[in-house]
Amino acid sequence: MRVLVVGNGGREHALTLALHRSPSTNAIFATQPNAGMGLIAEALDIAPTDVTAIVAAAGQLSIDLVVVGPEAPLVAGLVDRLDDVGIPALGPSAAAAQIEGSKQFAKEVMAEAGIPTAAYGMFDDAVKAIEFVRDHGYGMVVKADGLAAGKGVIVCDTVEDTEAAIHQTLGNQTFGQAGDTILIEERLEGPEVSVIALVDGETVLPFPAARDHKRIFENDEGPNTGGMGAFSPVPQVDDSLMAVALEKVLKPTARTLAMRATPFRGFLYAGLMLTPNGMKVLEFNCRMGDPECQPLIARLQNDVGALFLAAATGQLASETLLIDDQAAVCVVLTSGGYPGAYSKGLPIQGLDSAESVEHVTIIHAGTKQQGQQVVTNGGRVLGVTALGPDLEAATQQAYSAAARIHFDGMHLRRDIASSALRPSS
Repeated sequence: MRVLVVGNGGREHALTLALHRSPSTNAIFATQPNAGMGLIAEALDIAPTDVTAIVAAAGQLSIDLVVVGPEAPLVAGLVDRLDDVGIPALGPSAAAAQIEGSKQFAKEVMAEAGIPTAAYGMFDDAVKAIEFVRDHGYGMVVKADGLAAGKGVIVCDTVEDTEAAIHQTLGNQTFGQAGDTILIEERLEGPEVSVIALVDGETVLPFPAARDHKRIFENDEGPNTGGMGAFSPVPQVDDSLMAVALEKVLKPTARTLAMRATPFRGFLYAGLMLTPNGMKVLEFNCRMGDPECQPLIARLQNDVGALFLAAATGQLASETLLIDDQAAVCVVLTSGGYPGAYSKGLPIQGLDSAESVEHVTIIHAGTKQQGQQVVTNGGRVLGVTALGPDLEAATQQAYSAAARIHFDGMHLRRDIASSALRPSS
């Protein structure tokens, strides 16, 4: 099978590595691949958002399956265009991708499906938004309605913080058009988990729970990022909680989207808060999480080429996810200054040494090959992913490998998976 991977970040490198190991896959192509992907996939000089060029290339190259990593081409209708020319694609239609593309759409689906979530209001006027916050009298969460690369959420401690976030989002256009409309919702309390399922429109196959670390600094301090690390499994999420996530969140969402004549195919991501009043949905995404993808795919033992094709063609009913019992941890290495301004083109040292650590895989994200040297080319640069018999062992391996890597300004969080290693968790 000939597969085209759309995207060039850490998630896409993890997916490409899994496809490279797949007995069903004999050729892989990728859009503007990072340095790691470029070792195992033939490069296409096409932007991951260039829908027309991707569809044309898929036809010219006789592609059997397109695997779409990021959300932007999904919301832009890439899968619809591929479907028009008869090329299977792993990812939802533009209509179904609105589950991530519009916070308002997601809230409407949750209301129809009876899915528990935070109380909220939608606003395109700062004055009315501020009135809403003052009426409630406490800090809330401000979210850009549209796509903001995983960074369009501001969690506020006070009314004053919330008012500032409203002005930042609506007034200063921090998130561009994504912030033309904002969602303001109550701030839920409790541990967060990500539960992601592979869906073919009807059948829903959940991966084990994972936990992402969004803030740039330890102890969840500093601004939000695209993700500083992730791990799986999450000890707090036992079989009974997974059953709740499946039966009360994932299946009703897939069923409601199908009833709207917009069946969802691909990776359905539910960001969940385990509140004192039960599980509530924080957000939905229309694609595999990044960096959750890295530990989840590391644990996946299926022939992913065959599995992904089954999901893309509505054939998941006969499939089962085969999950390694080992734990997996991903530690993200970022450029200095991220998520703000950062430099590119900095030489990266120690990659071979790091990858020689047992049970460790170095996932490339913001990298590129420059002659014989791999250099930085983004904010999130690498994801050091390790397997181990338990989370403590996997964490130790990941940090041991990360210590062998160096580039100027390199930053990482030192507390990935610590929430699962504390006795209280």
